Amino acid sequence: MPGTIGFIGSGMIGTAVARLAIAEGFEVVLSNSRGPETLTDLVADLGAQARAATPAEAAVGADLVVAAVPLSAFDRLPVEALEGKTVLDTSNYYPQRDGHLAELDAGELTSSELLQRHLAGARVVKAFNNIAFSHIVSLARPAGADDRSALPISGDDAAAKAEADRLLDALGWDTVDAGTLAESWRSAPETPVYVKPYLEEMPAEGVADFLTWVGQTSGTPVPAAEVAKLIEAAVRLPAGDTRLPNPAD
Repeated sequence: MPGTIGFIGSGMIGTAVARLAIAEGFEVVLSNSRGPETLTDLVADLGAQARAATPAEAAVGADLVVAAVPLSAFDRLPVEALEGKTVLDTSNYYPQRDGHLAELDAGELTSSELLQRHLAGARVVKAFNNIAFSHIVSLARPAGADDRSALPISGDDAAAKAEADRLLDALGWDTVDAGTLAESWRSAPETPVYVKPYLEEMPAEGVADFLTWVGQTSGTPVPAAEVAKLIEAAVRLPAGDTRLPNPAD
């Protein structure tokens, strides 16, 4: 399957997925909102299979695009450049971070439906949004491994979901179909499948810094059957819920 994956957003999630992609033979094109020149060190670290570009260039030159930006930046994604592309949406909605969005607060849309409306000509698939960035790499396993983990994916386009499934499989992950974009709330913050199942047991004495601890652990494998149960157990938060962000995101 190797080809070219474009990344719009080169923070922790984007970089983690890019590392896996390069290890599996993909070319990656990285971009961010500050310009290609700010990615020189990251490209050097990732090696010859990586290069930097603008968001539009990363989109046009890719077989599939990973949008790893805060939800507050969704309306700055390049609409024309993403026309016809499968776009993996890794974002989560946190009103305290992103500002309040009335349609999301009212439960009229999910964050991925909002993104799909903006990218009307693209095919959005929710993926990589329910796991701490450090575990994207540490829990990846070859196909058939006894301790292989799974991640939920949601989308409205069957072909795009199949494409996402093939990519995640190549990167070391099984997938569980969590339904449509309207149902993508099932993997949102505060749901059973969000972050916690993949964490190791915290030391009895606690930790001084949760994020640092998460980054130093290898995580706990969560097989597809368990992910499916967790998705099914999800209960949607009431409209207007304003819980604080999970520090593992």
